[in-house]
Amino acid sequence: MIRLARTVLGDVPAAELGSVDAHDHLFLRSPALPGEELDDPRAAEAELTAFREAGGGTVVQWTPRGMGRRLADAVAASRATGVHVVAATGLHQAAHYEPASLARDMDRLTDLFVTDLTTAPVRAGLVKVASGFHGLDAHARRTMTAAAEAHHATGAPVAVHLELGTAALDVLDLLCGDLGMPPASVVLGHLGRSPDARVHLEAARSGAFLAFDGPSRRHHPTDWRLFDRLTALVEAGHAGQILLGGDTTTAGARREGPGMRFLLRGLRPRLEREFGEEAGRAVFVENPGRVFGWVRAAPRTHAHP
Repeated sequence: MIRLARTVLGDVPAAELGSVDAHDHLFLRSPALPGEELDDPRAAEAELTAFREAGGGTVVQWTPRGMGRRLADAVAASRATGVHVVAATGLHQAAHYEPASLARDMDRLTDLFVTDLTTAPVRAGLVKVASGFHGLDAHARRTMTAAAEAHHATGAPVAVHLELGTAALDVLDLLCGDLGMPPASVVLGHLGRSPDARVHLEAARSGAFLAFDGPSRRHHPTDWRLFDRLTALVEAGHAGQILLGGDTTTAGARREGPGMRFLLRGLRPRLEREFGEEAGRAVFVENPGRVFGWVRAAPRTHAHP
């Protein structure tokens, strides 16, 4: 059976995604980041163009509901550049929302997520949720429960913002233990921000996908640890679960660079020198195709003009 990824332009065979930036943002806004909105369609299109020229095929945008996804602009940028864009539904931490809008949606999260994944005019290809720092508060448990319910209804993967890289095992206990999700449909994000090799290995043994993000000035403290963490995972046999993404979240980070293209012009050559070309293909092509290629239904018409 062909695995399909749900992009903003329709369903695409996972084998056609090409090299993937597995965690990034074309558009994003939050009251927690005033004045740092990613809301410029021309800048987003320029980023996608640079990524395509570096050999990129797909960008997975983790921006959830209520944080400026700008889906119409994502559609336009994908059409203009020929780069596939996978959008997210879901909900971030409560701090990223106005209390009134958050309260309005909390009792219907599962329905909202399923609609975004299945019948919305521009459909999402994953559910994004978030943990707290070293634990799960009531908001995290409610949003993760809805995300798991949406997964069971649709098969969509669930990607988790781990606050400063913490609480990975708590997340797995909830999603895969209490809520019955298969670990292979869970992506744990920001793991490099808490470089605990033992936690990373335990999470990998569960079967979940492990996402490391950066580089940018905002995330630079994680950069120098990246290859030590990757080495530990590759040597333990978990190369087939690693994902890499740029995770540019602010206008300042976009201006400062190095941008999405650095994943393919900077990190991928280093990764292949360290672990071989097969590992590079696994991290950038095969692993994203397996976790984001989830759709079982026949694809809608998909064509870039």
